[in-house]
Amino acid sequence: MTVPVIIGMVMMMSFGLIDTFFVSLLGTEQLAAISFTFPVTFTLISLNIGLGIGTSAVIAKLAGQGNQDNARETGTGAIMLSVLMVGILALVGGFSINFTFELLGAQSHLLPYIHDYMAIWYFSSVFLAIPMVGNSVLRARGDTKTPSIIMATGGGINALLDPMLIFGFGPIPAMGIGGAALATLISWIVCSVWVLYLLAKQRGYILPRLLSLPELAQSGRAILPIALPAAGANMLTPVAGAILTRVVAGYGEEAVAAWGVGNRLESFTSIVVLALSMSLPPFISQNLGAQRIERVKSAYWLIIKFVLGWQLLICVLLWLTSGLLAALFAKEQAVAELIQLFLIIVPLGYGLQGIVILTNSSLNAMHLPMTALVLSVVRLFVFFVPITVLMSLYLDLQGIFIGAVVANFLMAMVSVYWFRRSLHSLTDEHKQTEVN
Repeated sequence: MTVPVIIGMVMMMSFGLIDTFFVSLLGTEQLAAISFTFPVTFTLISLNIGLGIGTSAVIAKLAGQGNQDNARETGTGAIMLSVLMVGILALVGGFSINFTFELLGAQSHLLPYIHDYMAIWYFSSVFLAIPMVGNSVLRARGDTKTPSIIMATGGGINALLDPMLIFGFGPIPAMGIGGAALATLISWIVCSVWVLYLLAKQRGYILPRLLSLPELAQSGRAILPIALPAAGANMLTPVAGAILTRVVAGYGEEAVAAWGVGNRLESFTSIVVLALSMSLPPFISQNLGAQRIERVKSAYWLIIKFVLGWQLLICVLLWLTSGLLAALFAKEQAVAELIQLFLIIVPLGYGLQGIVILTNSSLNAMHLPMTALVLSVVRLFVFFVPITVLMSLYLDLQGIFIGAVVANFLMAMVSVYWFRRSLHSLTDEHKQTEVN
C-alpha cells in the first residue's frame, strides 16, 4: 500500500522544492521571502492532512464493518468541510499578510515578494483541500495507486509551469515569485476536477451532490472528533516552525534562506515516512474494525524498524551530497555554508522524527486523537521549541540544529512508550468485550 503513496508524495513534495529551486535563481531576497511563507502555507496544508486523517480513519472503519452508504456520505461531507474550513482560514490569511509576516520577523523590503506569492497561494489552497481529502477517501478504500497518479500529474504540471511563469516564456510575462504560486494554483485546479469526477462518477465513493445541512452536520460529527485534534496536532508543527523562523531571522536573511531550504529538503527526504503515515492508518483502522488487534501491533513495530534503517541511509546520503545540494540552492557562499551545516547535523534526527510521526498516525487510526494531540503538544512545546531556543543561546544557529536532534530523540522515546500503553488498553478492552 505504501509504495504507490511514495510516488505521489515525491511529486507532492516537489511542489515546494521545485518552487524553492526556481525562486532561488531570482536571488537571496526572493529565497528568504519564500522561506518565510513555509510555516504559514504548511499550517493550511496541515489542516488538510488532519481532515484527511479523520476521513481515512472513519471511512476505513465503516468499510471494515461493511457500511457502504455511511461511508459515501462521510466522504462527501469530508470534502465539503475541508473546502469550507480552508476557505475561511485562507480568507483571514489574505487580509492579514503584512501583519502575519511582520510578526514572523520579515523585513519590510521582503513584504512585496511575500505578498505576490501569498495572495495567489491563499486562493489556491482551497483547490488543494479537494484532492488531499479526496485522496484520503481513496486510500481508506485500499486504493493508494490512484492518489499517487493524481498528485504526480499535479507535480508534473507545476514543474512544467514554474520556469515559464517565473521567468517568462514567449507571450507569457515574467511574474517572478508570484509565478510560482500561479503554477501551483493551476496544477491544483486540475487535480481537484480529476478527483471529484473519479470519486463521484467512476467509483461512487462519494455522492454526486452537495449534502444538506443536517447531512453535513452528521458527517461532521463522525469526522471532526478525529480530524480536529489531528489537524490541531499537525498545525502545531508550523506554529513551532514559525517561532523558530522568528528566532532564525535574528541571524539575518542568509540564515532564513538556509533554514527555508533545509526545511524543504527535510520534507522531501521524509517522503517514505509521510507515505507510511498515510498508508498505515487505513490498515490499522480496518483491522481495528475487524477486531484484529495483533495485526495492528505487528504493523507498528515493522514500520518502526524499517524507518530507523531507511532514514539512517538518507542521513548518510545527505552527508555525502551536502556540498552539492548547498551549491545547487544558494548563490551566495554564506547561504551555502549554512545549508551544508543544516544537512550535516539535522538529518541525524530524521529516523527518530519518523517514529514520532508514525506513532501519531497510528493513534489517530486507533481513534485516539486526543492522545495524539497531547503527544504533539509535548513534542513541540516541551521538547522541540524550548531545547532548540535554549541551545541557540549558547551555540547560535548551530545550537538550533543540534537541539532539533536532541528533541527528536527524547520525543521518540516518549512516543514508543505511549503507543505500547495505548495498545495494551485496547487489547484489554477487546478481551473484556469477548468475555461479555
